[in-house]
Order: sequence, then structure tokens, then C-alpha cells
Amino acid sequence: MERPPLPKGRERPMPLHPRYLPDDAWTTKRNVRFSDCDPAGIVYTPRYIDMANGVIEDFFIDRLRIDYHALIQKDRVGLGYKSVDTDFFKPAFMGDRLNFTVVMEHIGRTSVIFVIHCVRELEEIMRCRLVMVTTSLNTNNAINIPPDLKDALIAYRDSCR
Repeated sequence: MERPPLPKGRERPMPLHPRYLPDDAWTTKRNVRFSDCDPAGIVYTPRYIDMANGVIEDFFIDRLRIDYHALIQKDRVGLGYKSVDTDFFKPAFMGDRLNFTVVMEHIGRTSVIFVIHCVRELEEIMRCRLVMVTTSLNTNNAINIPPDLKDALIAYRDSCR
């Protein structure tokens, strides 16, 4: 039985070879730990979202030079996700060494779209698209991205072209 065609605009995502990622994009490494895995030794699906969030925290501190935790605790800026869309291409296993690369898709007035490419050796095994919305933790309403953060995001995006 033949599979029906996917609706227009819903083409099946394909893994990207790492050579097509921007040369200056920020990348971090992470080992898959026992605690990341299900009983079969394969990364438990929700752990990828936790890993992606950790990558964003590290990206703010290491690449943007913005204190992620101070934004939340001191400045009361929420950095929550409106949506998370993840494509899985291959499983990851306990002991794998993964590279996570952050690419900017969009910088808006109150939101930022990050795409995180997860690569094992030379194959992309997961891609996660995170839509982050900046909010006031006092009112729980969307707010403009703070100017210093927006400037850092724009500088990063422009350096990766």
C-alpha cells in the first residue's frame, strides 16, 4: 500500500549534514548519561527538550555573555517557550557524545526562534525549534525583548551568515 502524499508545506524533514551549518554558529558538547535514557539505553524523548533548554542556558552565558539566571531571578524576565517542535532522525544511546549547534531563525519584538541541531559524529539525529517569548514575571504578560539581549541576539545572528 502506497503512503499518501504529505500536505503541501508539510514536507518530511530530512537530516542536515553538519557542513551545512553556519561556520560561526555556537556549538556545545554533551555526553548522553544513564539518567537521560529509558531502560533500553535510548535517550528518553522528553529529555531532549530538557537538553535543548540547557543548551539555550549555556548559549546565553557562553556566547551571548548574558546572565540567563539573572534575567529571570533579578530582572524578572521570563524566558519561557510558546512552542517546541522536534524532529527525530536517529536514536541516541547512553554514552554517545552529542554536539548541539544553535542557529537563529527569527528575532521579533517579544519572541525569538532558536533552531538547535543535535549531531552525533557526522549525522544530525535531532532538530529542535524553540519559540521563546519574553514575559514579565510580575504580570505574566509578553514584553519587548530587553535591549541588551536583543542586541546580543542580533550580533550573533549576523555573525553566522
